[in-house]
Amino acid sequence: MTTEIRKLPGYPELPVKAGAPEGSAWGLFGDDDQLGCLNLLTPERVVAAAELVRKGAVFPLNLRIDEPNPPLFGRGAPSVHLLEMGEGIARDDYIDNFYPQASSQWDGFRHIRHPRDGFYNGVTNEQVIEGEGGKLGIEHFARKGIVGRGVLLDVGRYLESKGAPIDCNSNTVVAPDTLDACATAQGVAILTGDILLIRTGWLDWYLNKTTPEQRKAMAGDAMTQLRTPGIGPPDETASYLWDLHVAAVAGDNPSLEAWPPSPESGFLHFRMLPHFGMPIGEMWYLDDLAADCAGDRVYEFFLTSAPLNVPGGVGSPPNAIAIK
Repeated sequence: MTTEIRKLPGYPELPVKAGAPEGSAWGLFGDDDQLGCLNLLTPERVVAAAELVRKGAVFPLNLRIDEPNPPLFGRGAPSVHLLEMGEGIARDDYIDNFYPQASSQWDGFRHIRHPRDGFYNGVTNEQVIEGEGGKLGIEHFARKGIVGRGVLLDVGRYLESKGAPIDCNSNTVVAPDTLDACATAQGVAILTGDILLIRTGWLDWYLNKTTPEQRKAMAGDAMTQLRTPGIGPPDETASYLWDLHVAAVAGDNPSLEAWPPSPESGFLHFRMLPHFGMPIGEMWYLDDLAADCAGDRVYEFFLTSAPLNVPGGVGSPPNAIAIK
């Protein structure tokens, strides 16, 4: 355990600020902080991560903006329009009905408020306003940039190798002990400040093994028709992720955690976004990266992500690239 890890509080030590909600990291990075765990992406960690580039293999991690199709969770489908300008010499375009969280995405801290405690770091409803002047907009992620060491846990491939493949049309819960076992099998350690990627195989199943009718049904009612595997259960997994001290977590499924959440199990989003300030990535395209990692047995890489610089934005495509 490094000195820096010892300086960060463990989950049982939260909160560190008097009056903050139980299990929250409010005040850890300052009373006015709007970056949360992204503060762990220090210059020193960026330099160390850059040294992971060894063969120059580049893996874009975004889906097309029109996938999933139809969009899930009631979001709209984008429409790209081409314009001719200057008597046909030039071209421009614009996008109608573009939902930044309909495809591969980051959930920013405006996305979810805790029903009792509010938004991350005590931000109130009144401070979450459109455009300039509010708090917790996605522009803070964009202006910092998300760059560091990425680590892939290919849980889908790991469980398949054990003869227990994930049913991607179910809300199978991937618990912390499975994540640990996967990391051990891959020979990779998760370090402070890492950007943790978790592949269940759901996106490969959705893109290549479902019918248009199945996709339409999933998009019709996410609470009754959509079932996806993901991490959980919430209490145990919240403690696990916090004690890893990762900067952010992203997966290849629509909600990162198993969907739908149940009243009995709770909602991991409430812990990660408003309590920890830990960004959540969803529907990241991880299949090509995972295949390469399985081939060379290297599951760490340099990762960059440039969210859209939208003042007051709730979420953004990650514009993420892994480089090995």
